[in-house]
Amino acid sequence: MKTVAIIPAGGTGIRMGGDIPKQYLLLGGIPIIVRTLMAFQEAQLVDDIFLVLPPADVATAPQNLLSRYNLPKVQRILPGGAQRQDSVKQGLDALGPDCDIVIIHDAVRPFVSPAMIDRTIQEARLSQAVTVGMPMQDTLKRLDDHDYIEATVSRERLWCTQTPQAFTTPLLKAAYAAADSDCFYGTDEASLVERTGVKVKMLAGSFDNIKITTAGDLAWGEFILAGRRGICS
Repeated sequence: MKTVAIIPAGGTGIRMGGDIPKQYLLLGGIPIIVRTLMAFQEAQLVDDIFLVLPPADVATAPQNLLSRYNLPKVQRILPGGAQRQDSVKQGLDALGPDCDIVIIHDAVRPFVSPAMIDRTIQEARLSQAVTVGMPMQDTLKRLDDHDYIEATVSRERLWCTQTPQAFTTPLLKAAYAAADSDCFYGTDEASLVERTGVKVKMLAGSFDNIKITTAGDLAWGEFILAGRRGICS
């Protein structure tokens, strides 16, 4: 079964401040997006990678990213859309008829492991739709309109969702078509599939599988990377 990974990085990503989009910031001397792509390059069950970038970066990416860091699985570089969902759709529309499984992953989650990627793909072959995540650890409070605690919410069976998320290709394309028809934008691909009535399987991810969106996240990423180097040394 052929599997294509879509890595959406089509936004400007400058909410962290500065002029450099967050996906290009350095983590241990290597751009965050490259670390993410390396994990998918190493995953045994990923055949091709479709990288979705800001339109202005598409022409220079082969030289700046792919050749420099040896990422031959990246077969397509596509211009992103206005929102993440639009960028993923660019990748979906570019798929060939031989693609059986699509796996989507945030470009700024660089600590995903090749083993986690392969496990997600294997589960998608069995369950059609799968995401990874972790159980909630903090106590949850629901507030009233004046920001006073109204109730403590049980965290039992509540999980924080991460990526990767993997689906059979016809299922995900149908979910996107339904979302387009209804002008619906979800927070992730799983939410689009859920609204079609298909159940999505949850797999245990990793607390290290963080999404780097703030300067604090980047500092924490350096700490994680230093720890991994310590284990390997």
